[in-house]
Amino acid sequence: MKHYQAVLYDIDGTLLNTVNMNMYPLLRIIKEERGEEWDLADVVKFMAYPGMKVMEELGIHDPETTYQRWVRYVNEYEEGATPYAGVAETLATLRARGVRQGVVSSKKRAQYRIDMGGTGLDAYMETAVLEEDTPQHKPHPAPLLEGLRRLGLAPSQVLYVGDTPSDGQAAQAAGMDFGYAKWNGLDQGAVDHPTYVLHAPGDLLPILEK
Repeated sequence: MKHYQAVLYDIDGTLLNTVNMNMYPLLRIIKEERGEEWDLADVVKFMAYPGMKVMEELGIHDPETTYQRWVRYVNEYEEGATPYAGVAETLATLRARGVRQGVVSSKKRAQYRIDMGGTGLDAYMETAVLEEDTPQHKPHPAPLLEGLRRLGLAPSQVLYVGDTPSDGQAAQAAGMDFGYAKWNGLDQGAVDHPTYVLHAPGDLLPILEK
């Protein structure tokens, strides 16, 4: 069995359930900006995108102002970010084993403080590579390579865990093994040849035994 020194995680849809708090406000933005009624299934793909990329994809006329309004709607949304069942326990067990942990996400730093800081999961993370930290974003490998640089580890020593095809593509491009997190129940497209398919956070424990 391979002995990983560390694990890096995606956040949205992997550690935290932020689907409703992000996507229902986005549906509101689409109605306001485009006059169109979309369904949740139509926008789930945007979970993996940086915020301004979503504005670009939607053809928003004033993306900066509209993005800030979306952020406000997100943070006003009644249902906030919540860890998936088993996530906190898994992170705690891995830390006790001496496994180093961090996140690589397209989330902005201010939102990271709200979502990860608000749930206490940030306490388990040695490093956080976020949208502002690299000019390119997943599926480009740059964010993962930055995570490796900060940890001082080689790609073969670190497992990346995420829930989208772009997460898998970024891991492959960075030369890293990939754990496909399927516990959110969302269909965001096929992930090609993941190293591991994970149906619950606890599935990581036998993989990351030291």
